[in-house]
Amino acid sequence: MAIRVVRLGTPRAPDEGLRLGTVRRPPRGVRKEDWGRRDYFDVWVPELAPSEDLRAWALAEPLTPRRWATYRRRYLAQMRRPEAQRLIALLAALSLQTNFSVGCYCEDESHCHRSLLRTLLAEQGATIADGDAGHILAQAGVTQPEQP
Repeated sequence: MAIRVVRLGTPRAPDEGLRLGTVRRPPRGVRKEDWGRRDYFDVWVPELAPSEDLRAWALAEPLTPRRWATYRRRYLAQMRRPEAQRLIALLAALSLQTNFSVGCYCEDESHCHRSLLRTLLAEQGATIADGDAGHILAQAGVTQPEQP
C-alpha cells in the first residue's frame, strides 16, 4: 500500500486507487462529474495546495532558484498549520492501509508543491511509491536521500 505523487490529468497507474487533487482550483473547462473520468482527481483537497496568494505569486514570474527557495519556505510554513498537519498525518496513516495518489497540474514536479508534499508525507511515516513503476521510495518515515 502506498501513495503515488502524480501529475493530474495523466493516465492512472494500475492499482493507483483514489486520486486526490491537492490544487487550489479545479481543472478549467472540465465538468465536475468528469474530473475523475478524465484522470484529474476523484476528491478535491485544496487545503494541501498553496494559498491563492502564494499560487499567484509563483506564477507571476519565472521560478528562479531564489524565488523557488522563497516559495518553498512559504508553502512549508502554510503546511505547518494544524489543519494541514492533520490532513498530512491522515494521508500518511492511510498510505499504510490502501493505495491512493495525490497530485497537481504542474509539469515539473521539482518546482511544484507536490515535491514538497511528498517530503512532508514521508516525514510523517507515509509509504511513498514511485509514480511510474510503483516501487516503494520511502516507508515508515525513512526518506531517501536527494539525488544530485
